[in-house]
Order: sequence, then structure tokens, then C-alpha cells
Amino acid sequence: MVKNPKLGKISIVVFLTVLIWVWSDLAQDEPISLSNYVTITVARPSDAALWVSFEGPESALLPTVTIDTVDLKGPASRVTEVDRKRKKGELPLDLFVSPEEEGWTQVGPRTFDVLSFLKDSDEIRQLGLTVESCEPRTLTVQIRPLVERPVPVECVDENGAPLRAVIEPPTVSAYVPDGVVAARVRLSANEQAQARVSPIRKNPYVELTAGQSREIATRVSVTLAREEVVLAEHPVQAVLGYCFSTNTQGTYRVILENEAELATVLVRATMEAWQAYERQPFHILLYVLDSDRQATDVITRPVVFNFPQQYVQNKQIEGTSPPSARFVLELIPDDESIEPSGQ
Repeated sequence: MVKNPKLGKISIVVFLTVLIWVWSDLAQDEPISLSNYVTITVARPSDAALWVSFEGPESALLPTVTIDTVDLKGPASRVTEVDRKRKKGELPLDLFVSPEEEGWTQVGPRTFDVLSFLKDSDEIRQLGLTVESCEPRTLTVQIRPLVERPVPVECVDENGAPLRAVIEPPTVSAYVPDGVVAARVRLSANEQAQARVSPIRKNPYVELTAGQSREIATRVSVTLAREEVVLAEHPVQAVLGYCFSTNTQGTYRVILENEAELATVLVRATMEAWQAYERQPFHILLYVLDSDRQATDVITRPVVFNFPQQYVQNKQIEGTSPPSARFVLELIPDDESIEPSGQ
């Protein structure tokens, strides 16, 4: 097979052209500056008796700092890609510093070389860029001692408001700074509802300073007292249902003498329970006994409230004194056809 020399020369030219473009892109670095984007967080030290924080403005102790500016440089294609990811929020540059790797194992202040840390960062190196400068270039790190001692446990809601609770054990051992007198266990709204039904187990925490907390390994059991349900009185236009046995159903019918008195009943309920009760097909029930067939006088019998059981169990609904029905049973003639009534 005879090779085409012109085709070979064209391939070489194309290859060299691509190579020149790649070399040109790599050779011409472009800068990019990230403002208030890169964060650095101090990881929890392995020594539980140490508390490591950055020192912020007015000597505030901070677990995380945001670097004002980080200036990077690299190939134009990499800079363009990093800028695109930054604008889309797809550039994760939340970095962590290990106290052990930095040698922060003794109590006292330390100077943290931010620029050196960023230059050695694997996360930034994987972007294909190099760090040129940053501001601030250094930070002060404070390493403070914690003392292990027993502290009582308090229960709070999501906003930090105290909740009355039974906590077991009521006291736990924890490493705390001076001034901390208690540990806390925080319950969400859903957890509060659960704790009113059965105990919930959670890990308490100690607040080292505003915005900084440390979880305690010992779990505690938290039980909240059931909330007192506030019931309001509501009138209900009542539908009466009859409950017959198979011996009387379709054979006897009820003749009410005080139908008007049973037209409305009063209940005490929460709004939700009252609305659910109104949707019931029968609001009150009259039980007709087989022995009522032998009665010669008017029968007086209290009706029964037909409440939705879930609201009864939660004590969200209750009846006032149930009204009584006054009635007699009348035998239905054989030649009279009626639809059976009742539930």
C-alpha cells in the first residue's frame, strides 16, 4: 500500500498547530481574585482538653474565618473554568486546618501562616491554579484549656428558650471552659411532640462561646410533660343515629317526643377536633335495647356522643352533660315497608 506523503505532512502540521495552541495557553497565565469566598475552619482537636479558635475582631473567638481576598494565577482555560464554577456556586473552597498537623498542642496564642496554608492546599492545587497572595496573610490562633467536670443538663427549644423536662441522667461529665455552668439539649418542634409521648434520647452540648458548641458523647433521655390542651365550647347541629340489634331492626321504629331538644349539642374541643366532629355522619347515637319492646311508658335515655376516637384519646374533645332522648318503640305493621335505620 502506497502512503500519501501530502497527507502525512498535513497531519504533522495539524499536530504542531494544536501543540502550539496548548503551549500558548499554558504559558500565558491569567490572574483571578476570590473575595470573601475562601473559608478556613479549625477542626476539633483530638485532645478533648483543648479548645482551638481563630481570634477575630475585638478578640472574639471564631471556629471559622473567611479570607478577605485570595489572588490566584493559572492557565486561561483553568481560570475561565474556575470563574464559571464560582458564579454558579459550584466551587467548594471551605477548607479545614488540623491543629495536630499545625503543631497546636500547647495552650497559648499561635500565628497561623494563611498564605503558606493556601499554597499547600490540595483543594486549590486540584483547580490547576497557584496562590499568589492573600489578605490577611496571617491570623492569630488561641489555644485554651478545658476542664472536665460534672455539669447539669438543661433542655431548650430551637430558639434557646427553656423547656420543663425530666432528663436522665440529670448531670453529665464534660470538658468546659471557665464560666460554663450547664450543658444543654436542644429539641426541635417535632422532637418536642415526640418527647411528650415517650422519652427521646439525644446528645447534649456545651456552648464554649457564642456560636461555638461542642457535643458531649454521653446521651441523655428527655421527657416533656404533656401540654395542657385548651378547649373551647362549640355548638353542633346534631344528626341523631339509632343503634338497633338484629332483633329490633326493621321491626320497630323510634317515636321521639323531644326531637327539638336533640337538634343542637354543645361540646368542648380544640378547633381541629370540633371541625372533625362536625364531619361525622352521626353526631349523637341512641342505643335501642331489646328490652325496650316491653316498655309501657315513655323511655328516657341519654344519647352518646359519636366523637372521632383519635381526638378523644388526645383529650382534644369532650361533651357536656349528654341530653336525654324521650321515646317509645312502635311496632311496624307487616304491610308497611321501611328502610332499616341506625348504624
